[in-house]
Amino acid sequence: MTEAAPVAVTGGTGFVGHAVLDALWQSDTAVQALARKVPGDGRAHVEWIAGNLGDMPALERLATGCSAMVHIAGLTNSTDPAQFEAANVTGTANVIAAMKRAGVKRLVFVSSLAARKPELSAYGASKARAEALVEASGLDWTIVRPPGVYGPRDVDYFEMFRSARWGFVPLPPRGASSIIHVTDLAQLLVTLTQNSPATSKHIFEPDDGRTGGWSHKELATAIGKAVGRPVFAPHLPEAFLLAGARLDGLLRGNKARLTRDRVGYMSHPNWVSRSDRAVPENVWTPTISGPEGLQQTADWYRREGWL
Repeated sequence: MTEAAPVAVTGGTGFVGHAVLDALWQSDTAVQALARKVPGDGRAHVEWIAGNLGDMPALERLATGCSAMVHIAGLTNSTDPAQFEAANVTGTANVIAAMKRAGVKRLVFVSSLAARKPELSAYGASKARAEALVEASGLDWTIVRPPGVYGPRDVDYFEMFRSARWGFVPLPPRGASSIIHVTDLAQLLVTLTQNSPATSKHIFEPDDGRTGGWSHKELATAIGKAVGRPVFAPHLPEAFLLAGARLDGLLRGNKARLTRDRVGYMSHPNWVSRSDRAVPENVWTPTISGPEGLQQTADWYRREGWL
């Protein structure tokens, strides 16, 4: 029996990437993964390749001999908007070039719902440009635009969990968004590494199965329930968030979590995954509901001493 070719993964040391490596291990799939610094985590099924998205020799080594590429790596937040172009656009162009040189056809590209509204943020604009490169690549591609991704190890939604512990969760202007547990997203990405007419050259917007998504206040209330506290969750105007971004920049410098760019898309009222972009049910369906996943996540934060 011929051993199956490995799957290549960029961003394997990140939040989503970590879950994808777990899902590939559970499916008994070998992995070649790119990392700036090779971790010593003892994953026997992973061959780590040192490099980054600007390192063409490393990207070619990553792609060589693989059946598919799951491109997760990218920049999601920065105090310097110009950095999004290098990481998300040029980085994706480099991945495509490396795949072509290595003869790898299947590309699963992790984008963002922010790409729907590129005028709102430099991040969203960079993801939209990266999507255009993928669509024009001539590869057998699938683009996934995750909504808010949460779960163990996540540092973004953790801010809401930590705030909820004190009974206060500040919210952006009124709106709604979809969410997805990282384990469900990882399983989807692994499933998509197998070519199928139902998934090839499609853009998908997965979610947790909740029709219409979550209003910001509903999500804050659910997180409060997960940590065992009722919460006061006021909506803050965009001007207040921009002032907060300036303050965060002064306090944390280039490590600021709230940036002007993030305020741009946080203030948009609709980040709900669209039903006409749903993954076909015979390909994938979510298994972790919002309430269940939020509770699991809160429990993990407690066990690990984050809360």
